[in-house]
Amino acid sequence: MFRQVLESIAMKALTLALLLSMTVAQPAHPERRPSGHLDQHAKSGRWYFAASGHAVYCYGPVMTLPQANGDIQKVATFCRDGRAVVPLKD
Repeated sequence: MFRQVLESIAMKALTLALLLSMTVAQPAHPERRPSGHLDQHAKSGRWYFAASGHAVYCYGPVMTLPQANGDIQKVATFCRDGRAVVPLKD
């Protein structure tokens, strides 16, 4: 009987050592790449009519900026074509 108890304890110790020595599989993470402001806001944007006559798709807010001559210019920000500021047609 003592031998059976000793074998049981040894078996449990070996099983526990085996379990502790095994590594837990980590889920594979997707490759991370640097992303700019445009990638982060790709789902929320709007089309605007640029002062150049073209349509532009922008993700940021519309702002008014002062011009050098004292006028103000309405601009769209963070546009799909890579420009941070695009003057808009009034």
